[in-house]
Amino acid sequence: MNNNPNLRQKLEYHYEAFDKSQLEPDPLQFPHLFEDEKDIEVMAFIASVFAYGNVKQINSSLKKFLELADNKPFSFIQNFNSADMNREFSLIHRFYSSKDIVQFFYLLNLAYSEFDSLKSLFLLGYSKDDCNTKNAITNFSKYFVSKAKKEFRVLSRGIKFMFPLSEKGSACKRMNLFLRWMVRKDELDFGLWREIPTSKLIIPVDTHVATICKKLKLTKRKNVSWKMAEEITQNLKKYDPQDPVKYDFAICHIGMRKLSF
Repeated sequence: MNNNPNLRQKLEYHYEAFDKSQLEPDPLQFPHLFEDEKDIEVMAFIASVFAYGNVKQINSSLKKFLELADNKPFSFIQNFNSADMNREFSLIHRFYSSKDIVQFFYLLNLAYSEFDSLKSLFLLGYSKDDCNTKNAITNFSKYFVSKAKKEFRVLSRGIKFMFPLSEKGSACKRMNLFLRWMVRKDELDFGLWREIPTSKLIIPVDTHVATICKKLKLTKRKNVSWKMAEEITQNLKKYDPQDPVKYDFAICHIGMRKLSF
């Protein structure tokens, strides 16, 4: 794909237009409720893990989580313990059962018990020599999968879905979304993980993003996969080599709101 001046102009226009005033109904609105970095990080991760399906359903589930957590997400996770594993929460989300979600909270508690932040855990599996975050995402997911096997023995469909592996073809949309929020810095994204260059991020691809990107000829692939996400990102680098994923929010919301690009 050659550099298309008309597409560059449109991408930049929509990037500017989809600013913080356009935040709702995106689940990114939830970490924006907080000022403390620990609350922002854990709320962003929980929001990203729940970010699949109908956006109203996603936001409803996240509101229920905040009610459960008394609007103190980090404190809730930090104080979650094995006794809570037997509690029945009324929180379910699509095919995440109440048990899946309880196990997820417990896995997060274990991670924060071992590391001072999810960033510290993620950076353990990240190498500055990698061309993108693929290997780091794999290492991050494998940490949680390993803990889950040790604690629960049998992994449910829900737990497996929470921690995807790009090596199995997954586009890792929710993990890439979380990284966009944490690594990029503008009025939408927080930029709390400064150790990772924005040029190494991969665009979070779901059906909305895939549909738009096919129309824009940013990908020739038919099926949503890690390879599609890499291809789209590589083509977006022709318009911003250092920060190709900055266009994600606009592309996603144009698709989600059924607008024309």
